[in-house]
Amino acid sequence: MTAVLTAPAAIHDSLEVSDRVGLRETVSTSLTMAYRGLLKIKHNPEQLFDVTIQPILFTALFTYIFGGAISGSVAGYLPVLIPGILVQTVVLTSVVTGTQLREDMDKGVFDRFKSLPIARVSALAGALLAGMVRYGIASTLTVLVGLVLGYRPAGGFTGVLAACLVVVVCSFAISWIWALVGVTGKSASAVQGVSTMVMFPLTFMSGAFAPVSTMPGWMQAINHANPVYYMVDACRELMNAGDYGTDVLWSLLGALAVVAIFAPLTVRAYMRRA
Repeated sequence: MTAVLTAPAAIHDSLEVSDRVGLRETVSTSLTMAYRGLLKIKHNPEQLFDVTIQPILFTALFTYIFGGAISGSVAGYLPVLIPGILVQTVVLTSVVTGTQLREDMDKGVFDRFKSLPIARVSALAGALLAGMVRYGIASTLTVLVGLVLGYRPAGGFTGVLAACLVVVVCSFAISWIWALVGVTGKSASAVQGVSTMVMFPLTFMSGAFAPVSTMPGWMQAINHANPVYYMVDACRELMNAGDYGTDVLWSLLGALAVVAIFAPLTVRAYMRRA
């Protein structure tokens, strides 16, 4: 009887310790959890298909299918497409964060973390940080494929790097939304379905592949409230002209607002589940 009673007490004590973990330890364990996420990719490399195969496939297909019809030539279409495909690829990659969170929770992985003397939020933070590595891979491959196809960004290396950083930062912010959906969702497939249903229309109508000016008036009006629209314009300004304009500012402010709203909601929902 004594052994039965002391086991829950030990778990309870470890939870109390995890709640008292300081900021430095929380950051350390969050980075450890991020490394765990990267190790999962190492043992399951198919998890990288969306950030390796998709940029190559989509960039090549869209270039040769729509280049002549939209811009008259492949060379003329690349300055339109590459910034747009960069945003679309990385933003859609952020959806995976919520899906993987839900899968881990369904498998009981996070239940094992409860008994460890670590901050319970570390598992959530680690998953989001690991996602940023995926965004970096997707950004790099998209730009490289564009260069192979003949794209020569007038904004130079600095403009391209700035555009990639803007996309990664904004995608990290968006991943908080899908993390909330993942924590509160009923299944990984449901999270995947909801997030894809939302993101695909936003990315395709954002002007990533065709000029917004050719779209119906109601769709152009929707784009003024579409954060992906500002991301696409910001990347085009940076990559094609090296222009740090208002779209860059709006994108970063939007990312800050999303984190400020959804990070507390996600953490609160996660802590209730954890």
